[in-house]
Amino acid sequence: MTSISQLTRRAALAAGLAAGALALPGAALAQAKEVNIAYQQIAGPLITVIANGTIEKATGYKINWRQFDSGAKVATAMTSGDVQIGVIGSSPLAAAVSRGVELDLFWILDDINEAEALVVRNGSGITKPADLKGKKIGVPFVSTTHFHVMFALEQWGIKPSEVQLLNMQPNQIAAAWERGDIDAAFVWDPALARIKQNGKVLITSGELSKKGKATFDGIAVQRKWAEQNPEFMAKFVKAVAEADASLRNNPAQWGADSANAKTIASKIGGEPKDAAEAIKLYAYPSIEQQVSPVWLGGGKAGGAAKALQATSEFLKEQKRIDALAPDYSVFVTPKYAEAAMKLK
Repeated sequence: MTSISQLTRRAALAAGLAAGALALPGAALAQAKEVNIAYQQIAGPLITVIANGTIEKATGYKINWRQFDSGAKVATAMTSGDVQIGVIGSSPLAAAVSRGVELDLFWILDDINEAEALVVRNGSGITKPADLKGKKIGVPFVSTTHFHVMFALEQWGIKPSEVQLLNMQPNQIAAAWERGDIDAAFVWDPALARIKQNGKVLITSGELSKKGKATFDGIAVQRKWAEQNPEFMAKFVKAVAEADASLRNNPAQWGADSANAKTIASKIGGEPKDAAEAIKLYAYPSIEQQVSPVWLGGGKAGGAAKALQATSEFLKEQKRIDALAPDYSVFVTPKYAEAAMKLK
């Protein structure tokens, strides 16, 4: 290893900055043009962007992509400062910002629609909602599916104490399902595709959303980091928006035998055909829809802000959070998508 005495003054300064980066990860990464980004096993265009290095090429930043099992774990990493940007569901995002974490939702990764579902295992004896009483239900806690399973139970007049809710990550759910350790699960792909092979759907997130409790997957950023890296943010959004547009405009290029489906499966697990089927279950808002009041725009009246408010109210009722934030629109911003629309 080269000693300090052998370093040039410039190299010594760089070494000092590197040491500072260890102490102040967010600020130092901003200076070093390096960022840690969390993603999940959610099939969609973003995964191809990650695999192809599209954002690195567009921005010149070094990106450390980190895969997480659930949004709750992403929220923890963002709260601690280990991750600056993260894919996170509306439920864990609502919980995080309600606790005072300064995150900004800047992109709707997907409108969940039919992509998450409560499935009951064949042979479990469950044919209708009332049969869930006394049964074991696997679900990742503080996730969008946790929010929806609690809402579903409420709709069916079943008390949470009348079922056994087990906090399990998607991969754990799939393994427990195959062993017969659980009777039902509310989860997303690729685990969802696996459990559907030996089960039937009781209700989907799309159906529950129509009852007034919408869910989505979003991409959030640490507010301070984003303010220090606005150009990166705009180029990030542009890359993801173009991938989403490719899917909407050329769905055949995302079929079971496509390179895109194979890329997604190789990155997050499962089979290409399952990835292709999973993609069809989500809706991917255009950048024009993103900046409108349907999602990121509109202030308090915007779709995302209202969804975070409703989710937080439900989480408080369920004693998952202690208090509500005064205004959830302050955690939603269309400005980076608007900036992306101006890029050539």
